[in-house]
Amino acid sequence: MSNTAPEAQQSLESFGYKQELKRSMSTLDLVVYGLVFMVPIAPWAIFGVVYNAASGMVPLVYLTGVVAMIFTALAYAQMSKAFPIAGSVFSYVGRGLHPTVGFFAGWAILLDYLLVPTLLYVFAASSMAGIFPDVPQWIWAVAFVLINTLINVAGIGSIKLANRVMLVIQLAFVVIFVVIAMVALNAGTVPGAEFTIAPLWDADKVNPALIATALSIAVLSFLGFDGISTMAEESTGDRKSGGRAMIIALLVVAVLFITQTWFASALAAGTISFGDDEVNNAFFVLVAQAAGSGWATAFLAVNVIAVGIANAVAAQAATSRLLYSMSRDRRLPAFLSKVNSRQVPMPAILLVSGVSLVLVLFFVGQIAVISSLVNFGALLGFLLLHVSVAVYYLGKKKSKNYLLHLVVPLVGFLIIGYVLLNADMTAKIGGVVWLVVGGIVYVIFARKNGGATGPLPEHATATAGEGGGEVASR
Repeated sequence: MSNTAPEAQQSLESFGYKQELKRSMSTLDLVVYGLVFMVPIAPWAIFGVVYNAASGMVPLVYLTGVVAMIFTALAYAQMSKAFPIAGSVFSYVGRGLHPTVGFFAGWAILLDYLLVPTLLYVFAASSMAGIFPDVPQWIWAVAFVLINTLINVAGIGSIKLANRVMLVIQLAFVVIFVVIAMVALNAGTVPGAEFTIAPLWDADKVNPALIATALSIAVLSFLGFDGISTMAEESTGDRKSGGRAMIIALLVVAVLFITQTWFASALAAGTISFGDDEVNNAFFVLVAQAAGSGWATAFLAVNVIAVGIANAVAAQAATSRLLYSMSRDRRLPAFLSKVNSRQVPMPAILLVSGVSLVLVLFFVGQIAVISSLVNFGALLGFLLLHVSVAVYYLGKKKSKNYLLHLVVPLVGFLIIGYVLLNADMTAKIGGVVWLVVGGIVYVIFARKNGGATGPLPEHATATAGEGGGEVASR
């Protein structure tokens, strides 16, 4: 274990908590976790849709996305340094702004975290149906849920191993795709295909409306790097390691997204748009044209594994840590903060699995509906995060670093706010309903605990410090 692990443990104790989760995640492990959560090969599944929406400039979409999301990543880095706690925006907003607002920030992003595994299972099951049409989709979904639950219950070591294996597989296929594309372009396998700057920038097509469309798509494509913040209490690094890992993972995955989509756009050979019959499988159609149907099937299978297992394992882990943290602060049922002998929040993991099983059976074939609700939860959580950065650092800490603590959160707030305002109406309605339910939950637990927040007695320690003082004052 790193020499900084004892320091990290002391830091946690200063907030009034005992070290219950196992500290074994190095900064590299956190980066790997973030990359797996964002899925390096994510553009494969939505390439056709993004291509049509962005007039063929898919790489520009992802470039726009990383520029937009770097502000949110920097905001996360600032708050994760101040509060290295597993609760992510629940803890950051609660301690930086106000405990009540913190609850709703956590509740909002919980919608994202609870539905992400469901979305992944439904998507993976749908893809498997394309390979094995005679097997019902729900069987695949249930199988994925069981596999991922076993990996999570086995402990953080199993999660780390699964992350590494899955990342290597995905990166290997990124390389294979680039080689396939280069060979096809050089050999003229795809008539009219050529590698040009046009997919990244075509002055004749770029306009404010297209950039706005690209921004909405791109911001949502990078959701997942924030999950690194939920691993704060399992990190062996210092206070800054989580923030560093988030920024590194975001930049690395952006390079991977841009590289893959640039080559894929070149293989599209000037296609104006993909038709309804191939838009959802456009990437795999391009691979088949360049290298044959066998390779296309292999890429599809890897995509299913990356989404149904790798991505879902990371999502389930993040969700269980958020539930653990909110429960520990007496905002959700107490049993969710229980940790087993393997130092994992077993009840929280099992609850996520149970919810996923129920939702998967209900939402099979309804990817669009789940996606819209996921987006609302994440965006609202990000919005409140940006406000908390400014209030905490400028108001409470009297910071003079106006670039990081005023300009960055302000720009980030405006970007996320724009995307949220233009979100699907279904997402807005569902999100409001979710917040109303959250209000009921808040009132129930506030009355039950006499309005108190912070760690339960069995979690609290005698260690005093800045964080402990904040807990005591609430």
